[in-house]
Amino acid sequence: MLNFSSVLTLFVLFFVSPNVSAIDKVFPGNAKDVDIIIKSSVSDDDDIICKSLVQTQGYACEEHKVTTKDGYILSVQRIPVGRSGKTASKPPVLLQHGLLVDAAAWLLNTPDESLGFILADNGFDVWLANTRGTKYSRGHTSLSSNDSAYWEWSWDELVQYDLSALVQYVQYKTGQKLHYVGHSLGTLIALAAFSEQGKLINMFKSAALLSPIAHLNQIPSQLTKEAAQLHIAEGVIYWQLHQFNSFPWFDKQELYSLGYRQFPPGWDVLGPILEKICNEPGTNCSELMTALTGPNCCINSSRAGELLKHEPQPTATKNIIHLSQSKVIRTGTIAMYDYGSEDEKKEYYGQSDPPAYNMKDIPKELPLFLGYGGQDMLADANDVKALLNDLKDHDNGELVEVYSEEYAHADFVLGVNASQVVYDPMISFFDNHSS
Repeated sequence: MLNFSSVLTLFVLFFVSPNVSAIDKVFPGNAKDVDIIIKSSVSDDDDIICKSLVQTQGYACEEHKVTTKDGYILSVQRIPVGRSGKTASKPPVLLQHGLLVDAAAWLLNTPDESLGFILADNGFDVWLANTRGTKYSRGHTSLSSNDSAYWEWSWDELVQYDLSALVQYVQYKTGQKLHYVGHSLGTLIALAAFSEQGKLINMFKSAALLSPIAHLNQIPSQLTKEAAQLHIAEGVIYWQLHQFNSFPWFDKQELYSLGYRQFPPGWDVLGPILEKICNEPGTNCSELMTALTGPNCCINSSRAGELLKHEPQPTATKNIIHLSQSKVIRTGTIAMYDYGSEDEKKEYYGQSDPPAYNMKDIPKELPLFLGYGGQDMLADANDVKALLNDLKDHDNGELVEVYSEEYAHADFVLGVNASQVVYDPMISFFDNHSS
């Protein structure tokens, strides 16, 4: 029987040990068994979100491809009608998932518990985004996902390119302004985009931000916070190069050239192995999620196997570094990626510090719905309150908050009672801003 320590060890080995086979460490001599696990997993050709998760539940589903200005080809799923078969009578809603997952996260519970289906059944035209680098958004006009250049991005690029392309595409296809739902990282990229006050802002009717991460200086997740303080992602995989400016003996370019641009390395192997472990009798993989996100109250643990068929998903190591930089977790300031040396920052930004995203610049007339929880160890309630303070000048009725003391980070997407706790008031909010 495998306990939480075994699962956590596997998780850490994959995430921080790119030069040594984590499989050999955890399963010495069992390469054949691991190979069987990989072969038995769902193939790329068959595991399409529409086929495996939407149409099987009796919903119509469309596959779309959206190309960003920097060449990434994003997969988007559309649920245009609910189970009744009636054409959507309400505006489109774009759902943007968080870090290390994909659009499947919105569909993994029953139709009465999954936000993607609930919105469709309530008359909305549902669009599900998949971030660049995830399984179904690995295309590019000129690069292969095996190229290190493919992974040269952080959430700055998600703000600048991905969100812009997705929103413009949905508006072009529907002819309407849209509502937005983001979870975790999906909230950060939206908030950053809103603060820029570009033309994109006029394409939104409203936005719902679940487990919003903006200020992260109060983050209580010890595993996450210590990883950031110790620069684990930078130190072992990619390294935040400017931390070593004071060490003349350190060859930054040599370490950088090791090329660990995808996080975690071996992501395609990690999922099937975690799935096997979590299906072992007596193994509670929710404890791993608890260590990272807080004690989620309301997740159906029997769905862990289904979750692990689709997650975790890879991201760029640079994206992880950006989230863990001093400008985010270490001090709570929200800023663009820090390239390190003064020369590099001046080359990229024309100034000595990365430009900040100022949450106070978000237009006060943009309707916002914030859902957050008292047990969330990533979107800490005090950090969310700091964000709410930034938004305090919002027009009356244009800022709505829903707080659940028992909810942690993943409950907002996977909680079996999320419909009653969060989604019902969110849908009422959308209905009030759909004219």
